[in-house]
Amino acid sequence: MQLLLSHKTALRFALSRKTLAVLFACIASALPSAPACGQQQSADLVLVGGNIYTVDQSRPHAEAIAVNAGRIVAVGSDKAISAYITPETQVIDLKGKFAMPGFIEGHAHFMGLGESMMMLNLHKAKTWNEIVLQVENATRTTPPGEWIIGRGWHQSKWDHVPSPNVDGYPTNFEMNLATPDHPVLLTHASGHMSFANEYAMRLAGVDLDTVNPRGGEIVKDENGKPIGIFRETAQALIQKVKTRADSQRPQSEKQAYSQRAAELASMECLKKGITSFQDAGSTLATVRTLRQLADKGKLGVRLWVMIRDDNERLRGQLANFKMIGYADQFLTCRALKRSIDGALGAHGAWLLAPYQDLPTSSGLNTASIESVTETAQLGIKNDFQVCVHAIGDRANREVLDIYEKMFREFPSQFPRRWRIEHAQHLHPDDIPRFGKLGVIASMQGIHCTSDAIFVPQRLGMRRSEEGAYVWKSLIETGAIVTNGTDAPVEDVDPIA
Repeated sequence: MQLLLSHKTALRFALSRKTLAVLFACIASALPSAPACGQQQSADLVLVGGNIYTVDQSRPHAEAIAVNAGRIVAVGSDKAISAYITPETQVIDLKGKFAMPGFIEGHAHFMGLGESMMMLNLHKAKTWNEIVLQVENATRTTPPGEWIIGRGWHQSKWDHVPSPNVDGYPTNFEMNLATPDHPVLLTHASGHMSFANEYAMRLAGVDLDTVNPRGGEIVKDENGKPIGIFRETAQALIQKVKTRADSQRPQSEKQAYSQRAAELASMECLKKGITSFQDAGSTLATVRTLRQLADKGKLGVRLWVMIRDDNERLRGQLANFKMIGYADQFLTCRALKRSIDGALGAHGAWLLAPYQDLPTSSGLNTASIESVTETAQLGIKNDFQVCVHAIGDRANREVLDIYEKMFREFPSQFPRRWRIEHAQHLHPDDIPRFGKLGVIASMQGIHCTSDAIFVPQRLGMRRSEEGAYVWKSLIETGAIVTNGTDAPVEDVDPIA
């Protein structure tokens, strides 16, 4: 568990999970004050000598805090909290440092974060040539025929457009020369597009005659030849071949991989002050893995998980996967996740009008209205929250329409707290609907600053100003607006 400490700057220091597992995930308004005289009191952990921010407006600061069995039992002055100290109590002197509750990551991908730390990191590359060089270097330590994978490239953030290119996207010509003996799969920073070299495309059987799958696009040059760029659902053409290769590995190796991914994700979160994590989409199989890790005490942060899986599998198994506070509050699973469009950076966000910089496209609808509606019905039937990824204004409108229809047909006396993940670009007419319907806008502040260099190019200035990243307008409608990092799309560090 992570505690944030500072004098003038935020110093970070980790305490044991056993003693701080629940310490700062509690709601501070429920914190008790120091006990009255004569009360029986004890604690297994006491922090003293600190500037503790409680997130309780009636008493925002304290010197000391007492914890027993993973629960906060009191906050107050050093003198008052000393009554909780016994010979068995672990006492930590903060020496005046600042302490605060751990952050809650509001939308990110837990296993994806861990897995991203076990592949090539392409985020910092300033040119396509740098990425080709990174991959070429990896071939020297990777046996021929083995996959080389990476994540984080973004064509709109390079110093110059690669040559040759199609619509600004690199072709795989240079990569093919550098990697004749290895299949290569490089995921876009957004996660909504991938690059594959000729070797990987050959394994997948992709050629001039391969047609676009529903909700996806194989980008081709003027002669109809695939260049190695796969948008949205077309990524599955390559990913399924990689998945098939992974499935041949020994079970022990696959389990070790999953455990390592969870361990790396936990460590990265705790290092950056995150103690709870809203996971934005895991399959039923992944949830099983997370449950096994929770049983073994291998989850370092509390997870609230959205299940993202096929409707048919959900119909047969969903009732067995509802978990609330499982394994000492480390695993909750009570939400469903779908994606109805792609990402703005990959020209995959579903728009009401064509892209300013790609007039031939209005983005991609990655799941049918009927399919998402069926997921919403499963959510109602099984008492699950529903969370749908929607970035473009057309996508957001369609999801709001689905939600409104469901709320009308299946009224509830309790707020359903359904969410739209990202809600990044809205038509002005749809902004008031969030507050009216009680739909949570699950947004990520870092996307605005990270995407700023290309949003006006994609949408034009009028649409960018009217409907992109409209936190204030949404809040004014009475909507609940959350935050998050969408890691590994962005760094999981909440400070930015």
